[in-house]
Amino acid sequence: MATNVLDSLGVATLSNHWTTLLASALVCNIIVQLSGLISPMLFPGTYPKLQGAKKLNWDVHVVSSVHAITIVLLSAPLLWNETLIKNKVFGYDFYAGQVYAVACGYFLWDTLHSIRYMKEFGIGFVFHGICSFGVFIFSFRPFLQYYGSVFLMFELSTPFLNIHWFMDKLSMTGSIYQLINGIILLAVFFSARIVFGLYMSYHAYVSVMDVLHQVPWHLIIIYSAANVVLNSLNLFWFYKMIESLMKRFKPSKADVKKARATKAKRVE
Repeated sequence: MATNVLDSLGVATLSNHWTTLLASALVCNIIVQLSGLISPMLFPGTYPKLQGAKKLNWDVHVVSSVHAITIVLLSAPLLWNETLIKNKVFGYDFYAGQVYAVACGYFLWDTLHSIRYMKEFGIGFVFHGICSFGVFIFSFRPFLQYYGSVFLMFELSTPFLNIHWFMDKLSMTGSIYQLINGIILLAVFFSARIVFGLYMSYHAYVSVMDVLHQVPWHLIIIYSAANVVLNSLNLFWFYKMIESLMKRFKPSKADVKKARATKAKRVE
């Protein structure tokens, strides 16, 4: 019966992976709980002082880091999967389905969490979660399973982004370590999400155009909209990252005055 329901929804192969999807979402919730137990022991001077949404935000960043590292390692082999390379639009592979089920479980959890705490985290994360979940859930049609692995490579930048955030909370703002991490973050984010992302978005578009008559219109609309939203968010977040780093490492007025005074004395 479940197979018939999933087939009617246009995600037939999800019948092979739905337990993995639910397990992934459950694990995300468990990690939140574990973070609440372990973080006070690892960071006794910081975590206990966080209040309300700030403490929850810490736990969310832990989940995000675990997912990013896990999904990149799991999805990397799919870039060379012969079955998917032969049919980049409609190809199906069981291992790929398991990887995308893990990703969908995380995006499902992330979407529900972002909706629940939209006031604290903003609507941008809600859109990101919905678009990501929508894109990957239809990979079980199957549809664009090859390109799913490509776009999961976006997560390469996530650990560095989270490290940057944790450094702020650990009183390491403006440190040389945060500067180094920030430079790596910008380089990886720009390479993986902007350059590689836009390049592969074009290739996905070309692949779909070759078989456009076989693709339902609702998928064309969903994927086109999601592609525009996600790429726009990546560009916006990249701009905000640059802005944030400039604020952190821009010399203060006092430092500028001190430097000018020192220079003037040397001239004298």
